[in-house]
Amino acid sequence: MVALCALLVACASARPKALVRGPASPAVAPVAEEHDLMLKLLAAQFALQDNDLATGAQGFTDAAALSADPALSEEATRLALSVKNWPLAQRALARWQQLAPKDPGIAQSRAWIALGEKRTDEAYTDLDALAGRGGDDAWRLIAQTLLSAGDKAAAAQLLGRLATPEHLAAKEDNWVAVSQLAFKLGDKGLAQRLADAAVARFHGDDAYAWRARLALDRGDKAAARATYAEALQRDPKSLRLRGGYAALLAESGDNAGAARALASGPQDDTTYAARAAYAARADDKLALGALYRELNADKSSRQGKRLYLLGQVAEMIDKRDEALAWYREISDQDERWFDAQMREAVVLDQLGRTGQALDFLHQLEAQTAEDSDQLGNTYLLEAELLARKGRAHDALTVYARALDTLPDDPRLLYARALLAVDQGNVAAGESDLRRVIELRPDDAEALNALGYTLADSSRKGDAKQHEALDLIQRALKLKPDEPAIIDSMGWLRYRMGDLDASLAELRRAYAKQPDADIAAHLGEVLWVKGEHDEARKVWDAGRRKDAKNKTLLEAIRRLTT
Repeated sequence: MVALCALLVACASARPKALVRGPASPAVAPVAEEHDLMLKLLAAQFALQDNDLATGAQGFTDAAALSADPALSEEATRLALSVKNWPLAQRALARWQQLAPKDPGIAQSRAWIALGEKRTDEAYTDLDALAGRGGDDAWRLIAQTLLSAGDKAAAAQLLGRLATPEHLAAKEDNWVAVSQLAFKLGDKGLAQRLADAAVARFHGDDAYAWRARLALDRGDKAAARATYAEALQRDPKSLRLRGGYAALLAESGDNAGAARALASGPQDDTTYAARAAYAARADDKLALGALYRELNADKSSRQGKRLYLLGQVAEMIDKRDEALAWYREISDQDERWFDAQMREAVVLDQLGRTGQALDFLHQLEAQTAEDSDQLGNTYLLEAELLARKGRAHDALTVYARALDTLPDDPRLLYARALLAVDQGNVAAGESDLRRVIELRPDDAEALNALGYTLADSSRKGDAKQHEALDLIQRALKLKPDEPAIIDSMGWLRYRMGDLDASLAELRRAYAKQPDADIAAHLGEVLWVKGEHDEARKVWDAGRRKDAKNKTLLEAIRRLTT
């Protein structure tokens, strides 16, 4: 590119005089390469496109020396800072300062360089002056500088010197933001002192919410609850405080309390939906009934979101006919329409009108034929309803028809695989799961399902177990905290004969998700190890969750009779 540009300049200046028409004009003087601003900028841009930041920074700095545009010297400075080339940054900054001496970014960059060269007192001088200017950008520039520092402890100490009441002024946002900055820099003590001071000075929602979060970070849920309680006494209508307090209660296992926390104060679709979710998790029928009456009495705008929520809550309190009516009110132009159609089919089935539900889904398939995502979901629901009724053969026929229409749809292949395995056709299930993994190599659910299927159908020392181990380990790397995958690993260890490792994994899975399937596996390992009393307790808890769980009932029958 450099040679080409030089050649073009040379050609332009070497035009034969005989070809010149009109009055004589001065010859175009060639620009020396070291003074060619455009050439330097082009070379720098090409370097940046190749992700060569160092060369780009050098090129922009060279170009800035030739330009009177302060924006160019600012860009050169930023690039040099990004590659931590402090001498180059100094050179670019000197040009920037020459062209725009009052730009606040100059003090920031000077401090940035000083921090990089471990001249902390000099950095403080510039940042202190910057903080003293005030304005909305001052603390943003300071935060950028301190977060860029390689020595976070030194940056935190510097922040402690800068975060004076005079600099923070009477602005709650400043106090909270600088407390958060201290937290990011690792100085939790300073973060706490600033948060406490912000609460004492301003009693604002942001300050209270941040102080509660700091309490949670140090594991003090009681202090977090006390903070929210104090805040809500001052501002009981604050949606942010009510939402944060509800989330804290739910995290502590008090979903009913979370629903109550949101019930006071103004309501909208967001609070109504959150209350419904918390009450449902708590299985609090009284709270759901009260919420339904409140929703029904609220005559404010009833768009699709509100109508859909009314239908959901009606379902939860067994008012299924009313749920159908709400779902049917949702316009086919509303974004909730398809979800409402799906729920209508489910409710019809729950009312014992399965034939009508299936006919309804057939009509919905025709309506959604142009939308593969919706069409696939419609097929999935049709097959699921049939399988629930013990009509596995018909459900498999639906999957076959669906896959003719939507070949290689991973959702349909996965669902068909699980049903095939459940019906004892392990080979067909394996085939579908392998195809899903071909289509989606990082599908953790498919990796786990195939790994579990191989483990469950294997014998100790079987080659299947080695493949199962590889598949489940891959799934765990993708989702290390997923209870179902941890359960699969525990079950595989059991099938491999390692009872202690199995028990450890299954206890961990059960602690995260005490459902009937995991209870079946954990109880079996406990039983085999001779811990019959604990096994029975786990199984009983599983039966309370799902009295008809096939895996659980089969394990109990096989081991105790």
